Amino acid sequence: MKNENPGYFDEAEKDSGAQLTAVSYDRTQTALVTAGRATVGGKAVTAEISGIATGRKEDGAVNIWLSAFNFRGRNGAMKKAPGLNAVATLAPRQGAIVTAKAIAAYVNAAKSPYKATTSGSRLKAIITIAFTGKYCLPA
Repeated sequence: MKNENPGYFDEAEKDSGAQLTAVSYDRTQTALVTAGRATVGGKAVTAEISGIATGRKEDGAVNIWLSAFNFRGRNGAMKKAPGLNAVATLAPRQGAIVTAKAIAAYVNAAKSPYKATTSGSRLKAIITIAFTGKYCLPA
């Protein structure tokens, strides 16, 4: 009988994942990580962006970074999920949802193993990034 869903190599691999780091270089728009590890098993990372940006000079940016990690795939071979660095350049009086959408657009357009969604308003936005497993490299 053929196994329809072979799963991952073992249960321990489902806890493997990327740590999220979020930094804002703007005085009035902040970025805060609320759930910090995107796992192979399906846990997503979330970050909260709040405030209206001043967008002055080179300091006007929000940076979200996901670390690279290794995991054992379905066939037992080691795979590497590459890291991802998404930067949103801020304009004066830019709202939090615009910043979150810019980061999500970058994540979704990049050839990466992550998919991003956003929600919120001009003052407070949530960005959620989940691991999809696509575009992983052999380790």
